Amino acid sequence: MRFSRRLFGVSVAAAAALTSGLAFAQAKPAAAPAAGKPLQGQVVKMVRIDALSGLLGPVGSSQLKGYQFFAEKYSAINPAGVKFEITGIDNKLSPTESLNALKSAIDQGVRYIVQGNGSSVALALIDAINKHNERNPGKEVIYLNDSAVDPDLTNSKCSFWHFRYDADTSMKIEAMTTFMKDQADIKKVYLFNQNYSHGAQVAKYAKENLARKRPDIQIVGEELHPLAQVRDFAPYIAKIKASGADTVITGNWGSDLSLLVKAANDGGYTGKFYTYYTGVTGTPTALGTNGAGRVFQVAYSHYNMGGQLDAWMKEFNQKYNDDFYTLSTIRIFESLGEAMAIAKSTDPVKVAKALEGLKFKSVSGDLEMRKTDHQLQQPLFVTVWQKADAKYPYSPEKTGMTLVPVKEFPNYVSSTPTSCQMQRPS
Repeated sequence: MRFSRRLFGVSVAAAAALTSGLAFAQAKPAAAPAAGKPLQGQVVKMVRIDALSGLLGPVGSSQLKGYQFFAEKYSAINPAGVKFEITGIDNKLSPTESLNALKSAIDQGVRYIVQGNGSSVALALIDAINKHNERNPGKEVIYLNDSAVDPDLTNSKCSFWHFRYDADTSMKIEAMTTFMKDQADIKKVYLFNQNYSHGAQVAKYAKENLARKRPDIQIVGEELHPLAQVRDFAPYIAKIKASGADTVITGNWGSDLSLLVKAANDGGYTGKFYTYYTGVTGTPTALGTNGAGRVFQVAYSHYNMGGQLDAWMKEFNQKYNDDFYTLSTIRIFESLGEAMAIAKSTDPVKVAKALEGLKFKSVSGDLEMRKTDHQLQQPLFVTVWQKADAKYPYSPEKTGMTLVPVKEFPNYVSSTPTSCQMQRPS
């Protein structure tokens, strides 16, 4: 992600080398307010804490480019008139490293923290930010979550300072199983997931939803494997084949999904995959032209949304030779601009209050940040991997394939209840 006025961002080559000791640029003096833009010229410094190295580093590096790209776009068009600046710190997917990164960012005056990959990291950040904000009135920090989907984050662990822009695991499983219940050829399902909170939640909600909607479906296997450590999934594919499963449900992402589907192709597994993250870096290449009509994704977006997003995705691809797929990046900038204009302030306390219950129009439709738990309410899409064509032309990683929408679920279908007991600052 780059800025026309070089923000304290980093080049793609340098992204993986960022550490918690990263120096931040000093904020520029605010320009005089312009009519209709109450905060014209004020600089909003943001930091994304995520993996930029290791097996899952390519995902974080791609997403960081997306933030830099859209920080420039939304600095020019947001209704508050602020300028967004964002950089990244490599947390190596470690909660401990993430807390070090958080301290470094706060020490440099950053008030807006972004993270997504890894719900274990998200849980650690929520706890640390809650404590920091309680102990440091006047120096509060907001946590903007673009990808961590453990339902606990907006239920038992909900926080006034945390806002989730992705749909949580229970919401995605609700949409996925609503689609699956009408697929008569699904009879035997294998649950295959990463061994951390998100993976366990995928398995839990899949079993509950299938039992309710399709009690005839058999769960013939359930596996939790080490996160970002497995390089050869062939033994797992052999177990899946031996189980007789015609369908695999997996919340895997990054290398854990791309290597899984590669092993499935190499091992001759011909069953279906129902996934969360087929469109993420590496998986399209691993699939190639295999899996057409057999690999499905449930997500809040897809490659062929149309309109302005199509133009931006083409521009992003031309600039970075990479694919943009984390739409919550855009939603974060959209909602922050709206909330800051309403609050007439960039102060995190005032902005958080303006974000609560905010309804705004996005490139993907009408959205609402639910006040009860700070979970974004949004439409979800089921897509299938198939050959790109004139109607759905965008081809990730130059595979000649794409994800084609087969079902859209409006906000109310995928919305799930919350047990959040929100504690708000007085």
